[in-house]
Amino acid sequence: MYAIIETGGKQYKVEEGQIVEIEKLNTEEDEAVEFETIKAVSSEDGLQVGQPNLEDAKVTGKVVEHGKGDKIIVFKYKPKNNYRKKMGHRQPYTKVMIEDIQA
Repeated sequence: MYAIIETGGKQYKVEEGQIVEIEKLNTEEDEAVEFETIKAVSSEDGLQVGQPNLEDAKVTGKVVEHGKGDKIIVFKYKPKNNYRKKMGHRQPYTKVMIEDIQA
């Protein structure tokens, strides 16, 4: 059984017991999280697809930890103008363990 959820402007395919890294949420660690925007749910009965979302479906999870991703380097350069700008970026994320999928 799996579900397709939307959070942080991105869609994720999740299963029960899976740990997913999603965009940072404003919740504490070990708190429950409920995702309301469910696009599709696949179960023994078949695939249910929302138009655009499923109303009666619900996915719950628990926040495992917050963290930052790997650093990426952003380098801007203009030739012949002596313009160079080097910046780094680390995207924050939240690890969520999916506990229950209800269709």
